[in-house]
Amino acid sequence: MPQITVDYSAPLHRRGFASALHPLVVDIVDTELDACKTRFREIEELIVGDGSTYDVIVHVEIALLFGRTDAVKARLSEAVLDLLPKYLTGADGVRLSVEVRDLESSYRKR
Repeated sequence: MPQITVDYSAPLHRRGFASALHPLVVDIVDTELDACKTRFREIEELIVGDGSTYDVIVHVEIALLFGRTDAVKARLSEAVLDLLPKYLTGADGVRLSVEVRDLESSYRKR
């Protein structure tokens, strides 16, 4: 925990983004740096709306153990949205989104 997934179709400096994201998460949600795990999934094809334009996205999902307030989750979402453009090549026109959610009660780790 936190489990972080980044879906992207834009040119993203993955290692730099994760290296900046992890301390940000630690600071806002009060967790340990070694607990942060980020995986990246490149999107091969993306269609937005009627598909008449070429669109690119970056969507970050952060799953946390239950107990963070909605205000903390919102603060983290905003901070991630502010951080993302710094790690994109040509950030103009990129659709950015962030979701911070609770992990399911079945979550386990070793």
